Amino acid sequence: MTRLDAVRERYMQDGLEIRLGGLAANLARLASFSSRLKNHRSVEYLLEESKWFIEWMVPDASPEMQAELADLQIQLAVWHRAWQQGKLEGGRLDEMIAQAHAWSDRLLERSGLLKTDAP
Repeated sequence: MTRLDAVRERYMQDGLEIRLGGLAANLARLASFSSRLKNHRSVEYLLEESKWFIEWMVPDASPEMQAELADLQIQLAVWHRAWQQGKLEGGRLDEMIAQAHAWSDRLLERSGLLKTDAP
C-alpha cells in the first residue's frame, strides 16, 4: 500500500461533513504557511493533498457541492503550478492567501460543523 493509499483509506472513513472540515483545515494551513519561505514543501504538500481530498470527496457530494469543489480543485491546480514555478510573490501571494482563507471559511460553513444545538 502506498502512502497515498493509506491517506485515502483513512480520509474516507469519515463522513462528508468531517471531510469538508478537513479540507477547510488544509486550506487554512495553506494560507498560514504560505507567507514563510521555509514552509515551501509544506505548502506544496497541502496543495497536492487538497486536490486529492476533493477527488475522493466528489462522488459523495451533492451536484451543487460537486460544482464548487471542481472550481476549488481548478484553483488549487493553478496555485500549485504557480507555486512550483516561483510565481506566487507579493500581491499574487496575498491574493492566494486571502482566497484560501475564504474557501476555508466557506467549506467549514457548508460542512455544518459550526452549527450548535444550543438554544
